[in-house]
Amino acid sequence: MEDLPRSYSRLCRESGAEPQEAVLQQLHAAPRGRLDLATQSLTLDTCRALGELLQKEAQLTELVLSDCMLSEEGATLLLQGLCANPVLRFLDLKGNNLRAAGAEALGRLLRQSTSLQSLTLEWNNLGTWEDAFAAFCRALAGNGVLRRLDLRNNQISHQGAEELALALKSNTSLQQLDLRWNNVGLLGGRALVSCLPSNRTLWKLELAGNNVPSDVLRAVEQAMDHNQDRQAASRESRARTQVLSKEVRHLREEKSKQFLDLMETIDKQREEMARSSRTSAARVGQLQEALDERHSIISALKAKLQMTEAALALSEQKAQDLGELLVTAEQEQRNQAQRQAKEHRLAQQEAAERESKLLRHLSAANEKSLLLRNQVDELERKVKSQQDQLFLTRQELTNTSAELKMRAVQAEERLELEKRRSRQSLEDAEQLRAKEVEHMTHHLEESERAMQDRVQRLEAARLSLEEELSRAKALALSERSQAEEELIKAKNQVRLEEQQHLAHLEEKLRLLAQARDEAQSTCLQQRQVVAESQARAGQLGLQLEGLRRRLEELQQELSGKDQEKVAEVTRVRVELQEQIGRLQAELTAQEALKEKVAALERQLKVMASDHREALLDRESENASLREKLRLKEAEIARIRDEEAQRASFLQNAVLAYVQGSPLRTLSPPK
Repeated sequence: MEDLPRSYSRLCRESGAEPQEAVLQQLHAAPRGRLDLATQSLTLDTCRALGELLQKEAQLTELVLSDCMLSEEGATLLLQGLCANPVLRFLDLKGNNLRAAGAEALGRLLRQSTSLQSLTLEWNNLGTWEDAFAAFCRALAGNGVLRRLDLRNNQISHQGAEELALALKSNTSLQQLDLRWNNVGLLGGRALVSCLPSNRTLWKLELAGNNVPSDVLRAVEQAMDHNQDRQAASRESRARTQVLSKEVRHLREEKSKQFLDLMETIDKQREEMARSSRTSAARVGQLQEALDERHSIISALKAKLQMTEAALALSEQKAQDLGELLVTAEQEQRNQAQRQAKEHRLAQQEAAERESKLLRHLSAANEKSLLLRNQVDELERKVKSQQDQLFLTRQELTNTSAELKMRAVQAEERLELEKRRSRQSLEDAEQLRAKEVEHMTHHLEESERAMQDRVQRLEAARLSLEEELSRAKALALSERSQAEEELIKAKNQVRLEEQQHLAHLEEKLRLLAQARDEAQSTCLQQRQVVAESQARAGQLGLQLEGLRRRLEELQQELSGKDQEKVAEVTRVRVELQEQIGRLQAELTAQEALKEKVAALERQLKVMASDHREALLDRESENASLREKLRLKEAEIARIRDEEAQRASFLQNAVLAYVQGSPLRTLSPPK
């Protein structure tokens, strides 16, 4: 790292540019194996020089380039240099606004690098360029060394998530992937969930802030838990195999030591026999030189010597047989280890198949739960449409009542005009007119009361429908409280809107009551005018006949208006009856949908019970596998004890043979 500043300055001068002082300071102060250039605005010449410098740097293992405001060309030059670096393990490119060219350069780095294990790409825009990001994902699929990848805040859409899912299906090294605060959405989350069963190495996947539903997040967490359990099991199996291999090596070393000890004892016996034979030969020479008369004793000694040689040959034959026994024992031990490894592999394959079946069952259950949620959403939309229809019917009722009141007001205005024209009329005519006005007002009040009764009945029907709907919602909430929190919020909002709408209707009714009061005040004013006209009735005797004819015409008009009003009321009644029939049909449809929802919930409970039974079966199978492994370990311990017993028996036999050999009887006392 001491030559980095000089090399950087030389490369900058060769390219005709001045080195940056901030970069030189960081190169001087950099610790061994780490270079931190965060928040440094790197120029294009600096990027070119650093790319050439890092291309052959064999000590740098960690490079931090966060918030360096790299241009597209500068980032490409730096990443091209890093492609040939053989030791770089950690790279941080946070907040550099990398785009299409940067994504392609990162793809080349992932294809060519053989040491990069951690890559941080937070706060970039890789996801906005779909083709470049697809190339980056293809490079990630073929990479075999990267362990951690950070893609937070990269504008990754559901298409980008699908490309990542395809890459994760082929990648066999990535363990941690951070996709928080992107735009993955429902489709991207489902694509990532579908790729997780085929990926056995990824054990951490972050998806917060992506508008991903809670069921998809739970499926991702379950898949991550499965991968963590699988890796823990694999680590445990590797540790056990290491322990077993160590024990086997220890046994082999012990057996080899025992065999060497046995051979040493045999060599010592042979040396003792050789020494005894030499001493016996010397004594025989002495006996031959000194005592020629003891030839018979010498012949006997020769016979004994032949017997000892035969015994030595027999001991050698026994030693050879013992060696063959040791070879056969080692061969049996190797065969036993191979059989155990084969059974362990078969057990692992069976466990993997069971896990895949359980994952398929879980995915099917998740799909069914999504269908149930869609059906609940459809029911709520239908309820909302019914509420809209109720609102429309209320509005039509208010419109009809307003039209009737307007017509009554117009009729009263016409009467006032006729009264102003006539100025005075006879007392009988005015009384008749007052009676007709009272009859009209009474009729209008009766029609208003009838309309209010109909509105109250519709309100009661709506309340009953809302009560039934609330009971159904309460049942659904009691069974699936955790999944319906957002739905409760939407219902609260709808209820607030309904309350606002009811307040609006009450305000309209209040305005209508005020209009009715005003109409009554006008009627009182008209009565006062009638009283004044009665006082002036004596002056209108000449116009009596004309006013009578005019009254007859007005009566005909009023009778026609009454007929029109009756026809309008009958039409409104027919429409209300039709709407009531439609509402009843929709109620029957809702009941049928409730029955379907109950059937689907029963199916879901059955599937959950099946899933629990499958999990129990898997636990029982795991227990049986543990029992088999314990039996295998007991068998290995038994074989080890048998081998130790055989070795002890062999050693005792050799010692007994050596101690019982005839040469010990002939050896001179020490």
